[in-house]
Amino acid sequence: MITIDNKPIKLQIWDTAGQESFRSITRSYYRGAAGALLVYDITRRETFNHLASWLEDARQHANANMTIMLIGNKCDLAHRRAVSTEEGEQFAKEHGLIFMEASAKTAQNVEEAFIKTAATIYKKIQDGVFDVSNESYGIKVGYGGIPGPSGNRDGPSAPGGTCCS
Repeated sequence: MITIDNKPIKLQIWDTAGQESFRSITRSYYRGAAGALLVYDITRRETFNHLASWLEDARQHANANMTIMLIGNKCDLAHRRAVSTEEGEQFAKEHGLIFMEASAKTAQNVEEAFIKTAATIYKKIQDGVFDVSNESYGIKVGYGGIPGPSGNRDGPSAPGGTCCS
């Protein structure tokens, strides 16, 4: 659970670990996803080199409006860096991704990555990019609804539920 614009937002998160052996299973997760975090290890260039393939997979199997954040993990190991921050930023810019470096070990920017991704999705909902009545976009509106482009509440309400999941 996170809060955006004083609204509780429930995130459902699936960690696919990026292993090639799970690639076919991973594709099914894209279908109902509003957002994705594409993570590479800044100390292992091969993980960065595989990004284009994983991004192509995500874009091929997901909604065209899915929000994707690129994360360079292990920024706590800067002394072992094999991929520069600038390279990550450039890849993100070229592919229309949000970019951030983080450390799962120290938790630096971990929560921020989820919040920024969710906030971007929330803005797309407010701007009418996503049809919240269509759950195939990976968005389910709970009690209270979500303000739409006109400021009113769109989508069905479910008594006792949370804002979004």
